[in-house]
Amino acid sequence: MPEKAAFFTFVFAAFMLNIAPGPDMLYVIGRSVGQGRKAGIVSSLGVFVGCWVHILAAAVGIAALLRSSPVAFNVVRYAGAAYLIYLGARMIAQRANLSSQQLKPESLVSIFRQGVFTNVLNPKVAIFFLAFLPQFIDAHRGNVAFQILVLGLIFNIGGTLVNLAVAYAGGTLGELLRRNEQFARLQQWFTGLVFIGLGLRLAWQRR
Repeated sequence: MPEKAAFFTFVFAAFMLNIAPGPDMLYVIGRSVGQGRKAGIVSSLGVFVGCWVHILAAAVGIAALLRSSPVAFNVVRYAGAAYLIYLGARMIAQRANLSSQQLKPESLVSIFRQGVFTNVLNPKVAIFFLAFLPQFIDAHRGNVAFQILVLGLIFNIGGTLVNLAVAYAGGTLGELLRRNEQFARLQQWFTGLVFIGLGLRLAWQRR
């Protein structure tokens, strides 16, 4: 596991990234507002399961890359740093838009399946994990794949708790997020700066 300072940095960054509205959260909002709290909870659990596909892929891929070629790992690390900085800059530049999704009613099984696919079929999630997790991995402090799995579990649980809170609050929180554009804008700026800071940290830290 990473040293204590790096671990707390990871927890803070993961929390900030998890509360930033994205496709997964908007899907949960759309379901909870349109079909009620239970539908929102089921969609959150679907997203949780889908996220594991990306975590497992990152664990296997990053561990294999580190074993086979430290140089290639550094290339991925610097590419990840650039990607995080790009995400942060784009988040700051884009206009806040949290409009409600128009989702037709579905069965709970379909909602769960759509939650899984919403996450699994989003390539940006896979790229994000490849960019975000390596900076908190220390190959000298244990098995790399295991470290990624543990950090991925923490990140995924945190995101699921946020989505469950969104589902529980349902329409009230959904309306707050959609109508309070100033709040959304401030959150975009703060989270964008977190992304940029993580990217700079990843680029400059020594391995």
